Amino acid sequence: MSDQPSEASRRPDASTSSGLSKSPGANEAPEAGAASENTGPAPVTGSAQPVQAEPANPEPAIPEPAIPEPAHPVPGQRQQANPWQQGVRPPRAQSRLHPAPSTPVPVGTLWSVLATALLSAILLGDGLGPNLLIVAVPAALAAFFAALYAGRRPRPWTLTWAVGGLALLAVPALRDAGWPTFLAVVSALALGSLALHGSRSWLGIFLGSLGLVGAAVPGLRWGWRGLRSQAEASRARWGTVVRTTAVAVVLLVVFGTLFAGADAAFADLLGNLIPDVSIGDGPWRVFLFVLGLVGALAAAYTAAAPARWDEVTVRPGPARGRVEWALPLIVLNLLFAAFIALQLAVLFGGYDKVLEETDLSYAEYARQGFWQLLWATLLTLLVIALALRWAPRGRTRDRTLVRGVLGALCVLTLVVVASALRRMDLYVDAYGLTRLRISVAAMELWLGVVLVLIIAAGVFGARLLPRAVAVSAAVGVLAFGLVSPDGLIAEQNVQRYENDKSIDIDYLKTLSADAVPALDKLPEPLRSCALARIERNLDDSSDEPWYATSWGVMRARDILAERSALERANECDRSGRYGTGSERDGVDGEFYDPYDPY
Repeated sequence: MSDQPSEASRRPDASTSSGLSKSPGANEAPEAGAASENTGPAPVTGSAQPVQAEPANPEPAIPEPAIPEPAHPVPGQRQQANPWQQGVRPPRAQSRLHPAPSTPVPVGTLWSVLATALLSAILLGDGLGPNLLIVAVPAALAAFFAALYAGRRPRPWTLTWAVGGLALLAVPALRDAGWPTFLAVVSALALGSLALHGSRSWLGIFLGSLGLVGAAVPGLRWGWRGLRSQAEASRARWGTVVRTTAVAVVLLVVFGTLFAGADAAFADLLGNLIPDVSIGDGPWRVFLFVLGLVGALAAAYTAAAPARWDEVTVRPGPARGRVEWALPLIVLNLLFAAFIALQLAVLFGGYDKVLEETDLSYAEYARQGFWQLLWATLLTLLVIALALRWAPRGRTRDRTLVRGVLGALCVLTLVVVASALRRMDLYVDAYGLTRLRISVAAMELWLGVVLVLIIAAGVFGARLLPRAVAVSAAVGVLAFGLVSPDGLIAEQNVQRYENDKSIDIDYLKTLSADAVPALDKLPEPLRSCALARIERNLDDSSDEPWYATSWGVMRARDILAERSALERANECDRSGRYGTGSERDGVDGEFYDPYDPY
């Protein structure tokens, strides 16, 4: 008889050794025979000593100490990810701020991106006009489809930014002047980026307006992966689309050519509608195609996975004591109050009061005072931002002190803004309106709006202040483009001439076609001298297609078609001067302002 234990007692359970079985759960019954093995002795054959039976209620076994994991993984054994283990890194901050899209590119986005690229190559090569708005529509649809497929839904502020960006693109369609068009296009891109990101903090608003730049390369990779997956999934469908498109193009070309040869009016209509694309413009058109493709993909990529700029927080500085924080600002408020008190009489007293209170001339006083007050306004906004960073906080008295001191500073700065605008009014009255003067006056006016918003934030809360400032800037740019600054400049100078003041024809003839309706009111030969150069420029660009022609240009061509300015332009060349009121003098024989050559 053998003294070895039985096979059942020395052989481990098969399920345990294989590692495939699980311990029975709460709803699982133990396996058959498990209870009998624990309640009675196991039969032993040939055993020298009988095996004692285990007690019915055995004591719980002491858990064995955990065995550390081997340094090298065992082949075939599943390893659990350990973020603290060497070689496994936690998610980087960049991946948290710039998450990759969790969804592939939808088909609607791919078609919209293709339409944007084609329209960019066909329409944008001839100039700017309504074509910008036409190209922006499929780009916006590409972003909309991508956001919808990723589970994002439009919110009120998203719609506000999107509608504002599209409205700004109406400025190139209406105005011929290049400088308000440039401001409108840049602002439209910034608002479109904000619509895709949905930021609401100061840093989020600033970085969110520039967010499309960093999404160009990731957007291309994302679009290429989506295009490959769509092509592999529907090869037969793509063949049908290509064949159908080819047949439609052939039919349009054949019958369109026949109809154009049969009717001259129909040929002119087709010539105006179809873009004139030559082989020489090939590289330029290819660049515009790539630009539209990259821009639309970047917008769609951002819509599917926007950067989380609001998670980047700027901690406020250490709170200062009340006296340490408030004393410099109170001194600044007293300085502002003293300046305003001494200048009120001069500001609203008129020309005679200026000569009595200062040693400067009328124009020098207006010119120098405006620029200094403009800088004072900008520096005041910087002082307010820095003061809020180190402001005392935590108690009700601290918040009351901050609101009182900064509120008084904002109110006094508003008076400084009014003073600067009044000086600009004196300046324009002396010399006339120019592009530089109307631009800085508009900027000073917007700074006044920002101060009003800061005061409102101190009363009602600052939660909406960053977005309110961005909205005010966009509205200002839109209003600046819609009022036609070149038209205002021409109208103000014509009105000055009607009031027996001088007029600078040399400057007015450099304006855009937006100034033609106002300059058309001048008497001859001043009218022809001012409009001859503009008419020549319009004749040189007469072959521009409809989608690259603004409404201001079409209106100017209609006016000059009725009465051309080129018929009497030779009178200006023979006389060597542009009419009786062209000399560049100001008030009291002063010469033209050398600080503003524009």
